[in-house]
Amino acid sequence: MGARRRLLADAPPAPGHHHRQGAPASDWSTGYLNGWLSQPTPIFGLRLWVLIGIAVGAAIVLVLLLILVCLSRRRRRRGDLLAANLYPAADTKLLKQHLHQQATPTPTKDIQEIVRRQQAQMPSPPAAPQPAVQLAKAVAEPQTPPPPQQQQHRPPARKTPGSGMSATTSGGSERDGATPRSTGSAGMPEVSHLGWGHWFTLRELEEATDGLAEENVIGEGGYGIVYKGTLHDSTLIAVKNLLNNRGQAEKEFKVEVEAIGRVRHKNLVRLLGYCVEGAYRMLVYEYVDNGNLDQWLHGDVGEVSPLTWDIRMNIMLATAKGLAYLHEGLEPKVVHRDIKASNILLDQQWNAKVSDFGLAKLLCSEKSYVTTRVMGTFGYVAPEYASTGMLNERSDVYSFGVLIMEIITGRSPVDYTRAAGEVNLVEWLKAMVAERKTEEVVDPKMAEKPSPKTLKRALLVALRCVDPDANKRPKMGHVIHMLEMDDLCSKMIRSPGEMLILRVQTDTAPRRKGASASVSTTIGTDDGPAYEVVWIAIRE
Repeated sequence: MGARRRLLADAPPAPGHHHRQGAPASDWSTGYLNGWLSQPTPIFGLRLWVLIGIAVGAAIVLVLLLILVCLSRRRRRRGDLLAANLYPAADTKLLKQHLHQQATPTPTKDIQEIVRRQQAQMPSPPAAPQPAVQLAKAVAEPQTPPPPQQQQHRPPARKTPGSGMSATTSGGSERDGATPRSTGSAGMPEVSHLGWGHWFTLRELEEATDGLAEENVIGEGGYGIVYKGTLHDSTLIAVKNLLNNRGQAEKEFKVEVEAIGRVRHKNLVRLLGYCVEGAYRMLVYEYVDNGNLDQWLHGDVGEVSPLTWDIRMNIMLATAKGLAYLHEGLEPKVVHRDIKASNILLDQQWNAKVSDFGLAKLLCSEKSYVTTRVMGTFGYVAPEYASTGMLNERSDVYSFGVLIMEIITGRSPVDYTRAAGEVNLVEWLKAMVAERKTEEVVDPKMAEKPSPKTLKRALLVALRCVDPDANKRPKMGHVIHMLEMDDLCSKMIRSPGEMLILRVQTDTAPRRKGASASVSTTIGTDDGPAYEVVWIAIRE
């Protein structure tokens, strides 16, 4: 009997019996684990499971931070490599020594710091500091001295709202490809961290403009306020304090200004440098002391304007050359976006320079247009840009056409003080040309009127530039050829009995008896009468 009991005790338990006996052990393990995790710890009395959760969360956050740091360094390294490929190699040792001597704050490292062009590639610095006019003449292309009476003109006093920059260049015109000035004031850093011009500090520009004093304001516009300033070496400058770009990302500001800062053309105002400190974004231009075209066209100049027809034609041609360089001589091309009379600056020899292109839009070759916020001046903005925001170089061509009309007529693009049919300059001029009243559109302040041939040539160029179909507008290079072609109209005449006019495209348009016409181009608006350039063969 005892042996049987021992055998039963040694035999394995039945499956059901084992499950019933193991359940209490499992419950005991779970309860023990819960009790162990729930027990308080010496750290602020927190339970153990709370501390474990905090540790796991901290580890996840740390891993994410490490990933962000790695990505940031990789992006910065890629930007440095891109800058090294774009710009010439710099003497790193010289740069470090120069920056070590400067007490000014350094910008971010998103763009590789480089020194100026090698001394061998730069013109010899002047022996002593010179005024802005003499300094510009030292690197300018020699020009024939103007008549003495032209040098005595001063811009008429006129406060033009929205003028952008009213005066910002020195006396002589520069050669294309001229290098930045190599001399500077004692406390001014000579090395730009963008590789061109100067990196000015906010303190230097405040000292130059007497603390951005109101009496030094020479222009105001949608982009900013322009101040006249004088550096320690007596160099005159124009400082534009950007308004719309305060708080703009520093890298975006620098990349955009870098593309414009290297532009060198005798018909473009030269951008000397920049200032980036805190929320301040400032551009420093060379100074022009003879005002802008808007002042000479609409200011108090007396009964007779000093702007003769030859001067006005030269201004048109110089402006066209500057725009052609921006559109066709650079890669990526630059669209100005704000061509108007107040942005055409004049020196003492009436040489014209396009200004206020420091924040123009860049258009890559693979893009035919860029969609952007509409900016510009009412009356000059192309209709397709105003309605869709699609911007390309043809928008500048339209603005240039309006500018030509303004130069010819002396009228503002939009003038609500005039009669209803004369408020809009473009529409009024089209109507006058269609009625064959071209001689009546000339600025009455001009002492000598232009010849009919040269007047028709300028009007033809203007009307082609303001074609409502942007694709039919000429490129600025073609505009230059048309302006320089003295016998443009005579070459377009097919026979001695033909003449070029504009006719209103309506069913009731008057036709001469025995006349025949063939369409050359159409000029007009979608909601108004269109104008055709037609040939009228007059039979005697």
